[in-house]
Amino acid sequence: MASEDAILDGKTGVAGLDDILSGGLARGRLFLLEGSPGAGKTTVATQFLLAGAAVGESGLYITLSETEAEFREGAESHGWTLPAEIEVFELVPPESLLDEHQQQSLLYSSDLELGETTRRIFEAYERLKPKRVVLDSLSEIRLLAQSSLRYRRQILALKHYFSKQNSTVLLLDDLTSDALDKAVHSVAHGVIRLEQLTPSYGGERRRLRVMKYRGRHFRGGYHDFVIETGGVRVFPRLVSAEHHASFTRELVSSGDSALDELVGGGFERGTSALILGPAGTGKSLFTLTCVAAAVARGEHAALFIFDEELGLLTERAFGLGIDLPRMADSGLLTILQIDAAELTPGEFSEKVRNCVEEREAKIVVIDSLNGFQAAMPEEQSLILHMHELLQYLNRQGVTTYLTVAQHGLVGDMKTPVDVTYLADTVILLRYFEAAGRVRRAISVVKKRSGAHEDTIREFIIGDGGIRLGKPLTQFQGVLRGVPTLTADPSHLLAVDA
Repeated sequence: MASEDAILDGKTGVAGLDDILSGGLARGRLFLLEGSPGAGKTTVATQFLLAGAAVGESGLYITLSETEAEFREGAESHGWTLPAEIEVFELVPPESLLDEHQQQSLLYSSDLELGETTRRIFEAYERLKPKRVVLDSLSEIRLLAQSSLRYRRQILALKHYFSKQNSTVLLLDDLTSDALDKAVHSVAHGVIRLEQLTPSYGGERRRLRVMKYRGRHFRGGYHDFVIETGGVRVFPRLVSAEHHASFTRELVSSGDSALDELVGGGFERGTSALILGPAGTGKSLFTLTCVAAAVARGEHAALFIFDEELGLLTERAFGLGIDLPRMADSGLLTILQIDAAELTPGEFSEKVRNCVEEREAKIVVIDSLNGFQAAMPEEQSLILHMHELLQYLNRQGVTTYLTVAQHGLVGDMKTPVDVTYLADTVILLRYFEAAGRVRRAISVVKKRSGAHEDTIREFIIGDGGIRLGKPLTQFQGVLRGVPTLTADPSHLLAVDA
């Protein structure tokens, strides 16, 4: 017996797709699923039939382009065994149409082939009376029709026939015969397009777009998806305005009293902090200090590592007194090594949301945006994506820490992507030369949620972690990297301490 939800809409069985479609595919309507070969159409169609079978609805898969054995092998590759509710109907031309000696000379063979194909489709349906029908693929029917007018009439005939039966029909089109023919677009109740992109480096990227859905609000734009063992998984585009949570805005400690003093008492919940600086200045260490403080308070933290190998980061943190494996074993820390060449932005957002909504993470670290940028097709997309992601995290009461490695070591620093206007707090790390040594300086250049020190302080990284010194009042030009001495530098930190 079908569930109450399935009476109005046919659930697609594809994770994330029903959310985009605001429920699923409307009962008794005809839908088009199009995409180039290999985009995932057959997998989505199979999941659609399996979802119907799970609620007691019979399904019919009519294949004109592949054999039944090939279809079943594809299902088995995902670990699926087709239940009795799903029947596969392999529609092949009658033997007489394959025999060249029996071809008609007075009539076009396409007239006979198209009529015979349609008749056999209707016969298969009448025999089973399924609630869900998949027709794979329209390219074969388009070739049999041989003209746009006959093709459109044929699709209209299929639509009118199935609509009277109150069956949900999914037509597949591989766009191999005429990608510019939009006849089915105007006839279909809804149109979903699957796209497969091949970047210059890394694995292929897949995305889908709902091009049309009559009388139904749907989530527009492109949505990333992957094909994995077990089927297609879609990652709906993150819209921060749809997510709100109540929380108390309060200052949380970074774990270092001197750093808290520098930023005006700590970082506020529901805000983001961007840590800028050249390579090696200690950006990751600052974020790990904040993570350790959160875990010590009993809060869950999520650490997304793009650039550094996780084992090396663990060893380096341990040398500074931060035991990441112990925190992870306690259940209060989630550490994920992210491969930007393989992970889509939509899938990354999904991972962040899972940490926040399922594990109740209060601290999220993205280290670094340089690595995350590699997953984006262009800089403007990164800005828009980070805007939605940061707004979402802020509205969930999460304190977010981002790192960006600037190009160069001293002097004029170049930032690969400017996201300083998105962050609520911006911390600047710099190298500078003094007393024959390369030293490090830290300053807060922006904080939206309150006052902060406007000083520049020296800091060192040692066995005990970070140690901040007094404001560098005796130097001028520290941020340029080569400061001018204006007084006795006797209170510089001892780097061997």
